[in-house]
Amino acid sequence: MGEIPFITVEGPIGVGKTSLAKAISKQFQFALLKEIVDENPFLGKFYENIEEWSFQTEMFFLCNRFKQLGDINTHYLSKNQAVVADYHIFKNLIFAARTLNKEEYKKYYKIYQILTEDMPKPNVIIYLNAGLDTLLNRIKQRGREVEKNISPLYLEQLSLDYEQTMTVFEKEHPEIPVLRFNGDEFDFVKNPHDLQLIILKLTDVLKSAAGQTSYRIGGCS
Repeated sequence: MGEIPFITVEGPIGVGKTSLAKAISKQFQFALLKEIVDENPFLGKFYENIEEWSFQTEMFFLCNRFKQLGDINTHYLSKNQAVVADYHIFKNLIFAARTLNKEEYKKYYKIYQILTEDMPKPNVIIYLNAGLDTLLNRIKQRGREVEKNISPLYLEQLSLDYEQTMTVFEKEHPEIPVLRFNGDEFDFVKNPHDLQLIILKLTDVLKSAAGQTSYRIGGCS
């Protein structure tokens, strides 16, 4: 890796990306980048009628993530300050491919390429996945109004899309460490031991990549 850590936590809706990103930020004292979700004015309509509102929804997310990543680069990465984010910009293509029609996707992909060509890319990825029952239960527990109409079929398909995308990503980018965790087996929100295991594995990756750099864990370096 050899560069300032830019870690991203990825996985399908409800898997716990933001919770884990917050925990990593607190543990390592890294800057935290959280994706804008509730502020998207099209999201509620999207879950009610995916076909009608998908392009507006995806364009809103793309433009806002472009702005966020530009700010992160200016205020943190360019100043050698590490960052952990609860999303990777490639998620835009996962969602867009699932929801946009062929012609919409062609237009969207062209815009995506233009906006992301010089955008900072994470150099460590933590990938979380879980079964449909686990995802639905966690979505229900957090009680977001905009997510109340999520289709289980859509969520299940999205999980498969993520798995396929990550498998391809690992083959195409062997230089970028990917840490995989099963959300059915790891409950890092309720179980401190599970969180510590994730933190320790991440620490090993960061130390190995940085060589001379040591990252503080639980009061010990």
